[in-house]
Amino acid sequence: MAIGAVFKDNTNKINSLDFHQDGELLVTAADDESVHLYDTNTGVLKKTLYSKKYGVNLIRFTHNQAEVICASNNGWDESIRYLALQNNKYISYFKGHRDRVVSLIMSPVDETFVSGSLDETVRVWDLRASGCQGLLRRKGITSLAFDPKGIVLAAAVESNQVILFDLQSYEKGPFAAFSLGHSRKLNLHTMKFSSDGRYLLISTDDSIIYLIDAFTGSTVQTYQWYSSQSGTCREASFSPDGQYVLSGSETGEIHIWQTLTGKEVAVLQGHTSDVGVVQWNPKTVMMASGCSSLVFWIPSNIDSD
Repeated sequence: MAIGAVFKDNTNKINSLDFHQDGELLVTAADDESVHLYDTNTGVLKKTLYSKKYGVNLIRFTHNQAEVICASNNGWDESIRYLALQNNKYISYFKGHRDRVVSLIMSPVDETFVSGSLDETVRVWDLRASGCQGLLRRKGITSLAFDPKGIVLAAAVESNQVILFDLQSYEKGPFAAFSLGHSRKLNLHTMKFSSDGRYLLISTDDSIIYLIDAFTGSTVQTYQWYSSQSGTCREASFSPDGQYVLSGSETGEIHIWQTLTGKEVAVLQGHTSDVGVVQWNPKTVMMASGCSSLVFWIPSNIDSD
């Protein structure tokens, strides 16, 4: 992979990014209270929006290209907002959390989305209704993930545990619980299911990423780079075919490993500061990564403008 385009549209770090499910658009949110929308086919910035009142974090596309959901980033308002990108108008507010929202995920199959907060609740929502549709109380919520069919909800909780719920009967409690075998308590930062639902990828604050079997909870592989800083958290992602795992680092490098063997196959250089977010386009051979700048990566044998 090689750099296809670099965008220096932010004055502070990019805290989240998301590809639309068709791969044609990418949206970013940053600590400078900005939202940027990019065309991934042409490599062009399409729109810049600002959320000066609330800040913006954990931005996620809905199934509609022109709409996103996002969390606040201001320390006093914990509502989740449903935003129309075309006119920068809020369609709806989802209120209920009483502390910072730390995870926000959209169902891959319908209008359901789920949020996790430091108030130790997980809330289930529907874009078509303003009120909370369901509530779970769990200590130490740090991350949530949907399986590809939108049936299983995974939640990272205290004591290095991952618990699995059937979204249709979550009130019965989790149907499985797994513990990571680590020597100290970790912050389980982000979780991603593989495209076949077989594996869970879990990034932590100890420069180590776990691949676990989503059915048995056993550790299949770990990936690690050597960090001079502790307590740093960043996003790890699968390639769409599940054959590779990628993650940013505080040195500005992006590390790529073979999923099952754990062999590091590439280290990409192009950022000048901590790369906290990195994702692969779900439809094409490209990826995006962010520090305060956004980088599009494409195969090295394809010429870029």
